[in-house]
Amino acid sequence: MMRSRVNMTTMLFVLILSLMAAFCSAKNNKQSDTKPVSSCPSCNNGGQTGMWTYMTCVPGAPGAPGRDGAKGELGSPGKTGTQGPRGADGKKGAKGEPGIQGSAGQKGERGDKGDSVTPRLASHTNWKECAWKKADGKDSGLIYNCDFLKKYPDTSLHVYYAGNFRVHGCDDCCSRWYFTFNGAECSSPGTIDGALYLYTLGQKLSPQHHRHIEGHCNNIQKGKVRVGFWVGKCVTGHKLSDAYTGWHSLSRIFVEEVPKAQQ
Repeated sequence: MMRSRVNMTTMLFVLILSLMAAFCSAKNNKQSDTKPVSSCPSCNNGGQTGMWTYMTCVPGAPGAPGRDGAKGELGSPGKTGTQGPRGADGKKGAKGEPGIQGSAGQKGERGDKGDSVTPRLASHTNWKECAWKKADGKDSGLIYNCDFLKKYPDTSLHVYYAGNFRVHGCDDCCSRWYFTFNGAECSSPGTIDGALYLYTLGQKLSPQHHRHIEGHCNNIQKGKVRVGFWVGKCVTGHKLSDAYTGWHSLSRIFVEEVPKAQQ
């Protein structure tokens, strides 16, 4: 009889536990925390608090995901961020196609006239030498003419005489040999000449030897220029001597066209 009561009690206890498990599985998953049995009326253990004070509800299976909620309102714009560092240079692109040719520009104004330029002449580009072997005993007059073709208007002529001449037969006398250009002596920068003075002190002297007269002349027009070599009286006022030009040797006149000298 006693065993029959115990079995019924055990079966009743198992039934109560089954009902409690079914009830707790239907609860919301948020109520899975441990609670006193008194907070779950259906899980009351018939007043036997001493035996089962707390019960743990077993969580049920997760439910299906709910639908998406409604779209929220547009938020306010954010602040402008700081500028980032400069990026690396990109690769050089391919050459583009030629563009359309532009229209012709307007004709420019005529410029001012430029200054004339003296041509650059290389050494001995235009030169001439006249030579002769003839003694000339005249005391005054033309010794020789050397004709020259000058190519440019803004150049100079470089000339020299090389040969023998002397004075003789007088005391305190002077003779002068000089160049002319188309019949006139040079005025720029000055005359090209050489004077020979003789003072014998009673002796008969005849100083016959080689001499040289050289210089440059400016402001001569281009074209034919007659370069003359003359002998005559000195500008000092001394009496004219017995002159002699070209004694047993060649005499020569050299003429060369050169750029003007620096100012």
